[in-house]
Amino acid sequence: MASLRGICCGLILAATLALLSGCGKKGPLVPPEALVPAPVTNLALAQKDGRFQVRWSAPSKQEGGAALKDLAGFLLFKRVVLPPNDDCEECATAYGEPVKIEIEYPKAAKRSGNFWIYDDRDLTAGKLYQYKLRSFTTAGVQSKDSNRARRTAAIPPLPPVLEAASSAEAVTLSFVGLPPEQGTPAGYNIYRSKKGEEFPLFPLNATPVTANNYVDHLPQFGVPFSYAVTSVATVGEETIESAPSNVAEGSLTLPE
Repeated sequence: MASLRGICCGLILAATLALLSGCGKKGPLVPPEALVPAPVTNLALAQKDGRFQVRWSAPSKQEGGAALKDLAGFLLFKRVVLPPNDDCEECATAYGEPVKIEIEYPKAAKRSGNFWIYDDRDLTAGKLYQYKLRSFTTAGVQSKDSNRARRTAAIPPLPPVLEAASSAEAVTLSFVGLPPEQGTPAGYNIYRSKKGEEFPLFPLNATPVTANNYVDHLPQFGVPFSYAVTSVATVGEETIESAPSNVAEGSLTLPE
């Protein structure tokens, strides 16, 4: 009986040791800070009309390099940059209450693929503003701060007047705008969408069009398109767009 009891105890001890040794083969522990979203690195600003367009790409990885699967939204922080002797970014009151943007219900933000845009209309011309962003997960865990983006709000140019003429070869746009109140004229940006759809976030042209006309060679006959044009001004080293022009429609027409 004693020998049987000894054998049982030996088996239990061996099983326990096997389990303990198995636990040690799971690999190194992942530190908690590696599981948070990687910080956004491409936060940028553009001024369109009287608003700042705040742009960024959503992170796709955790800080440790693994795929990020539980991104829930963003916190966008904004502050007014004061003169050097008075400015204090580290002060508790430097940034106001952040704007919360949820992935499922973005409300004030727009999404295009992995690209996000938030329009900030609370601006005063001549003031310098700075923004930063944090991502957060479904568990509420926040990333580190993004890069900082700052810009001085300026007076935008007035929108141009637009006309469109259709033909069998192309749609020809003609437009004219007034000189900007602030800065120098840089040209125009052209926006096109199918009739009834929203205009895209970015213009057809890679750089501002300096002429007062634009010829658009469409690939399809009979499909109506809508056009809008903005005036572009240069203020310092930055460019500013006006509000969109009136909307004009055009399409390729069958030759007579």
